[in-house]
Amino acid sequence: MKITDVEIYTVYCYRTNWVFVKVMTDEGISGVGEATLEYKEHAVVGAIEHLKRYLIGKDPTQIELHYHQMYRDAYWRGGPVLMSALSAVEACLWDINGKALGVPVHRLLGGKYHDKVKVYANGWFAGASSPEQFAAAAKRAVKRGFKGLKWDPFGMAYMTISNEELDKALTCIDAVRSAVGPDVDLFIEGHGRFNVPSAVRIAREIEPFKPVWFEEPIPPDNLDAMVQVKLKSNVAIAGGERLYSRHAFREALEKRALDFIQPDVSHAGGLLECRKIAAMAESYYIPFAPHNPSGPIANATTLQLAACTPNFFYLEIMETDVPWRQEITDEQLVFEDGYMRIPDLPGLGIELRADAALRYPYEPKDLRHYNGALTDIRPPETIPYF
Repeated sequence: MKITDVEIYTVYCYRTNWVFVKVMTDEGISGVGEATLEYKEHAVVGAIEHLKRYLIGKDPTQIELHYHQMYRDAYWRGGPVLMSALSAVEACLWDINGKALGVPVHRLLGGKYHDKVKVYANGWFAGASSPEQFAAAAKRAVKRGFKGLKWDPFGMAYMTISNEELDKALTCIDAVRSAVGPDVDLFIEGHGRFNVPSAVRIAREIEPFKPVWFEEPIPPDNLDAMVQVKLKSNVAIAGGERLYSRHAFREALEKRALDFIQPDVSHAGGLLECRKIAAMAESYYIPFAPHNPSGPIANATTLQLAACTPNFFYLEIMETDVPWRQEITDEQLVFEDGYMRIPDLPGLGIELRADAALRYPYEPKDLRHYNGALTDIRPPETIPYF
């Protein structure tokens, strides 16, 4: 079997653009992957084009060899652009291998440890602005069956936070906790917003609400600074969506910088790299809770990873999405009582409908995290997709 072509599809999805990859072979078997890199879509498409030149004519069954050589020959190693391109291509190769053998990818990575995984919702707060609106949205999400809810309550704050901004965030958290009760898990997102003293102050203030974690309280560039926050916080610290490859996670684990690790299968190097990262974390008794707010192919890939990962803790998923999400793939998710079932279809268990993907071409979008538009994450016609 030889690789004959690599196709790239950039699909508008309101808050950003999905980037999908399809690797074709001379035996008629194709594989799909996702390289969605919010607001840097053109850059990652260019990186995939570079990898395409290497891949044409190669045997898609030699995944470790190709991963090593593409990573090595990039020379300027790591970073979100290269690693996202590499992650998507690697997922395509696993998909091809699973389909060729007629088995799900998790069978090739050790088989099922989990038949289903617990899910927390992101995006459930779309359009909310007041504590009352957040509370109402939280109730709706929990009624749908979600066991956990994640959101960023910090408005436009960056590095420092005023008393007024902090009081507003705490009022929002209090409203949500009061609405859903003590048994629903809350996850407080920081988006890498704060300096060390501000992050420590916030961690202490949110502690009474018993969140599972405070995610990315400071920017990801300085793990020693993250350690300072972790040592002074009684709330667990999560992070890792902006760490790339096992090498970055080795440093995070050795420094004891995080209580939960969150690599993204579309950015950290793909399925096997994330499986290696999870194994490293397991030896430190650190739970694995991957970042997963992107599109249907990234979600399918993450579910295969979840199946074979003993220290898998929680799956992030977007509660609703644009209506055309259901058009562009044959995604079929089974969500019951707060858990997502692991599919057993060959490969990643999902196919891209290329003609439908082409109907929603790229549209430029900008980062909304610090401009007061955090909850502008879904269009008015958003729908549940599972």
